[in-house]
Amino acid sequence: MLIKFDIYYDGECWCARGIGVDIFTQGRTPDELIGNINDAAELHFEEDIEAGEQITVVSLTEFQVGSVAKISGC
Repeated sequence: MLIKFDIYYDGECWCARGIGVDIFTQGRTPDELIGNINDAAELHFEEDIEAGEQITVVSLTEFQVGSVAKISGC
């Protein structure tokens, strides 16, 4: 089973919203969020996992790209 999550930063926390499934979780850091997604998906699909179903999580992450370097003339 493939589960998709939309991941975004709301200004305070990293948030993950399930796409097509009723799961929402958040974390202070991206690493904490990934752990929380894993825990939430395991709880939500507990019976499926016990029945032998494999769960794969795909994430769609939104982030802003800023100017990271100045280009100097050559």
